[in-house]
Amino acid sequence: MSRFGKVFSSVKCAVIGMIHVQALPGTPMSKYSVQQIVEYACNEAIVYGKCGVDGLIVENMFDVPYVSGNQVGHEVTAVMTRVCTEVKKTVGKMPCGIQILSGNNIAATAVALAAGLQFARVEGFVFAHVADEGLMEACAGPLLRYAKNIGARDILYLCDIKKKHCSHAMTSDLTISQTARAAEFFLSDGVILTGMETGNPPDVKNLEGVKTVTTLPVLIGSGMTIENVKMYAKADGFIV
Repeated sequence: MSRFGKVFSSVKCAVIGMIHVQALPGTPMSKYSVQQIVEYACNEAIVYGKCGVDGLIVENMFDVPYVSGNQVGHEVTAVMTRVCTEVKKTVGKMPCGIQILSGNNIAATAVALAAGLQFARVEGFVFAHVADEGLMEACAGPLLRYAKNIGARDILYLCDIKKKHCSHAMTSDLTISQTARAAEFFLSDGVILTGMETGNPPDVKNLEGVKTVTTLPVLIGSGMTIENVKMYAKADGFIV
């Protein structure tokens, strides 16, 4: 059984709810106190729990415009740690994860360890690409070494491949299936497929192709609706 399968052992296909944290201190749209931010996230977690989701991801969605990697302020990491800790307390044994935009996977790993989370959604795991925030380098090697050094290798990395809101012209000679195989070779715990933008579903053919070349769990990370979800029945999970 995969590490993903062990975390989500009670379901065949995991539905993971995304908690969009209000703009954090120091970001342009910030207007709430830390306590208000925490309460908003916890209330959203309660709603998701009542709706029967199998897991949650906490993401700093409203910190626009995003900055990349180590440009993210320490205050963001600090408040995300508090938010994630309180969300985890709220939902108990439900698996929880984190994403810190944009591509701050090192900080996300530290937060996950401190807050007792089970996984992280990772951008730029393999192959560089150009994002809204600029050039994003591949991070698998440094990230897994960091996780090992701080005792966080139990945390799963679910990795976006040829992700949304990005240009992949520099890797246009690589198919999404080849990218998935590279992610597996570099010890990803799962891959995430998206459309070109938030709200757009991925090409069904990409799901079918990736499923034929990797044993990794394949999740759909954008664009799922009641009307189209049956088209993606081969997926191992949905992020909504």
